[in-house]
Amino acid sequence: MKVVIFMYPGVTMLDAIGPYEVLRNLQNSEICFVAEKKGLVKADSSFIEMNIQYDITEINHADILLIPGSLIEYLNIAKNKKILDWINKVSITSIKTVSVCTGSIILAAAGILQNKKATCHWSCIDLLSEFSAIPTRERIIQDGKIITAAGVSAGIDMAIHLVNQLEGRQSAEAIQLAIEYDPSPLFNSGNFSTAKPEVINLSKQKMELALAQSDLSD
Repeated sequence: MKVVIFMYPGVTMLDAIGPYEVLRNLQNSEICFVAEKKGLVKADSSFIEMNIQYDITEINHADILLIPGSLIEYLNIAKNKKILDWINKVSITSIKTVSVCTGSIILAAAGILQNKKATCHWSCIDLLSEFSAIPTRERIIQDGKIITAAGVSAGIDMAIHLVNQLEGRQSAEAIQLAIEYDPSPLFNSGNFSTAKPEVINLSKQKMELALAQSDLSD
């Protein structure tokens, strides 16, 4: 099972690493991290880097294609024709094409979500409609072979959902136990529909501050 995870400067690392921790436990899994160019990719936090071993000219097939999101760079990726063409080409070969957070906007920009329901991070989900997708506020949305997950942590749920489809419930439960994924949040504010208005406003301020502090320069 070849899992291809696309990485790019400014990526939100948990969008990729959360699902990776689940999907690497698939039977006969082969994980490939790929970027437009090989080398170091710095996360949107500016604190974490990953050394990517493959570039997009070397990867033409995936059983699972995963597009993570970003706090700062997803719109630039959504304008990069070379990357969008590659995503389209590889998605044609996939059993499942999946995204986390604003990765769905990249999929939508590639035309893969046209007239399909999709989810995204709550702060920018409405952008999906600009690319002819149908914004839907759910944690996980599946439309055909395309699965989109909401913000950041939802990628873990999406990956477990995916394992359930590919290998069945027992395997999905076993992997969930292996990573001890047993969330019990202290507060009921992790969903846009349950968060208080003042919490939503503060969350927006914190994201804006993080955006202002991001530095992807070498």
